[in-house]
Amino acid sequence: MKSDIFFVADPFLIPGFWYLGSSIQKIGGGLTHIKEIHMNEEPKGAVASPLTTATEKGHYFGSFDFVGHELTLEGLLKAGVHFGHLKSRRHPQMDQYIFTTRKNINILDLAQTESKLTEACNILSGVVKAGKPVLFVGMKKQTHDTITSITKTLEESFVIDRWLGGTLTNWGQIRGRAKYLKEMLEMQAAGEFKKYTKFEQAKKNEEIERLIKKVGGIQDMTEMPGVIVIADVKEAELVIHEARRMNIPLIGIVDTNTNPSQIDYPIPANDDAVSSLRYIFGTLGKAALAAKKARQDAKEGKAA
Repeated sequence: MKSDIFFVADPFLIPGFWYLGSSIQKIGGGLTHIKEIHMNEEPKGAVASPLTTATEKGHYFGSFDFVGHELTLEGLLKAGVHFGHLKSRRHPQMDQYIFTTRKNINILDLAQTESKLTEACNILSGVVKAGKPVLFVGMKKQTHDTITSITKTLEESFVIDRWLGGTLTNWGQIRGRAKYLKEMLEMQAAGEFKKYTKFEQAKKNEEIERLIKKVGGIQDMTEMPGVIVIADVKEAELVIHEARRMNIPLIGIVDTNTNPSQIDYPIPANDDAVSSLRYIFGTLGKAALAAKKARQDAKEGKAA
């Protein structure tokens, strides 16, 4: 999918800039200081934005500049956070977050995205400062790298690809399987499987692989999460159902085809573009890291 380069003379001449209306005034009376921006012919093509292609696939947040990262309307725009789905797929309860429709594509109001993301960061910070675990969830394939990378950086737990029924509502048993997996991995690392026959070793390795797929991301989570962060709410019905039964607050990205009323702290945003996911989770990650540091400093202050 080819891209066009637009040189900005008047921000209102460019799709993606004009719709912001009065929101542009919040960042200095206009965006004319931006010299160029790559935009795909189809909005959902934001997956291939420069923010995505410029980064190697893998542990993205391992080298992410959390200190220099700032939440701005300009940053949200560049990441393609504003692109929604086709108008025909719009969920009625998302109307409050949709600014307009462009070429039959719903365009999200980034001013509201900025506000909701800030609120979500505050909630996340409170949970982290309280010392409670955070569980990150991503069902769609394009969310997996982002989720595993941010949780590796934050040292938190995650579930990707498939939610195991009862993860929350049957926590005791799930925790037991996660604990068993951790013990098996420790035995494997210590070379204790060598005492078994090759056939038995192969069976144990297969068992480990199955457990990793099911509970590998939560093997270090020793208690119920204080909050769950969902990258793709549309695909996480079972997660939402269990969380609501257990009264666990939810933070989630809601695209224009999603019901936001299911989420306690919805973030209206593009949940398909990797650049959008990285920008949002980079912002959430910055808040979580700051909260972890504040908690650590408080501990050290008491110890002194």
